[in-house]
Amino acid sequence: MSDMFPAPAAPDPSLAAPDPLLPAPDADFSYVETDELDPGQRWSTWDDVGVLAGPEPWPDWLVTSDAAVDTELGVLKTGKEADVFLLERADANAGVVLAAKRYRSLDHRLFSRDAGCTEGRRMRNSRDRRATAKGTRHGRSVAAGQWAAAEFSCLSRFWSVGLPVPYPVQLDGTELLMELVTLADGAAAPRLASTRPARPLLESYWAQLTQAMRGMASLGLAHGDLSPFNLLAAGERLVLIDLPQSIDVVANPQGMEYLVRDCRNVVAWFRARGLDVDADELLADLVTYAF
Repeated sequence: MSDMFPAPAAPDPSLAAPDPLLPAPDADFSYVETDELDPGQRWSTWDDVGVLAGPEPWPDWLVTSDAAVDTELGVLKTGKEADVFLLERADANAGVVLAAKRYRSLDHRLFSRDAGCTEGRRMRNSRDRRATAKGTRHGRSVAAGQWAAAEFSCLSRFWSVGLPVPYPVQLDGTELLMELVTLADGAAAPRLASTRPARPLLESYWAQLTQAMRGMASLGLAHGDLSPFNLLAAGERLVLIDLPQSIDVVANPQGMEYLVRDCRNVVAWFRARGLDVDADELLADLVTYAF
């Protein structure tokens, strides 16, 4: 696997200060030396009890100091099941801007595919399992945390084998902190759906995508909601995002249906831009890796 998928490149140094949303390179990273924090700030949660850290080796850009401060910088994206915020983590020596994905409880989200996506998964705690089945307040909270945990686990596994995903920094309840994927100028990378790549780049994106889908298939998994809206175009690099519903194509009775849909969704977009690709051929190729 490591030969097929080389280790991901280190994030662009501009991650520490994207423009125009983020502080200028010569800013002081919003770091404060007293115990008094401004509104929208908190002490870093990196070492808090119950917080899960991302896979090692940790990237060089990661700030792990106990003295670091987290500063809210605003909303990056709103979604059906979660919102993504910009959050700067910095101490006196270094700082980095991260994407903070915060899952809503089931009372406040419209994620309609929970049952299909979670077939084949089991909760170990019987109380949580009963509460989730009954839809109690505790159960709804547990379910929201499950989605965050599922995405963190998937990102960690994919990143560790070299698949093109953001680095998962940490998981704290329903908040997932991860690498902010940017362009060379520091701006947040756009979704593939909003881009118009020239033919050579389009072909490169397709090659990268099929390689990534093969990598997922070789782990027995499908994205489950793959489309141009869940792919980031980071310059010449394509990055997979939004992975809480990653599907086990073997254990999930609907696994193959999700894989078929993933293939059709991405092929339709590339064909509409003039690339001669076929969903059935892609599916047949992926099945050889999955089984």
